[in-house]
Amino acid sequence: MPEPCPDGYQEICALKELKALKTIGFTYLKGEQELNAFIVYKKGEIYAYQNSCPHTGVTLNWQPNQFLSFDEEVIQCAMHGAQFRINDGFCQRGPCRGQSLVGIEVAICGEIVIICPSNKE
Repeated sequence: MPEPCPDGYQEICALKELKALKTIGFTYLKGEQELNAFIVYKKGEIYAYQNSCPHTGVTLNWQPNQFLSFDEEVIQCAMHGAQFRINDGFCQRGPCRGQSLVGIEVAICGEIVIICPSNKE
């Protein structure tokens, strides 16, 4: 029997939708502030980050749900081309080299991807 979803969770998307698209942008509330974020599905793992470049604070995506480089190997900022590792958000190339994206805790609950309540405080 699947684990019940924790109280206070927010549904992001269906797992099968994420597998098909590979990246999905979403918003969530942290306290009373609405924040932009995105999730990445790669090799069976899910990673989530705030959608904000450490260099200028702009959103990273160049189109809705488009956060990856053309070869889908790195997260790429549409503004100045900074490249971030998918597995930890570390910037390995570009004007914010050495800085990292802010990670967000997500989980799979049944067949949906959720943002964990700890991120909302």
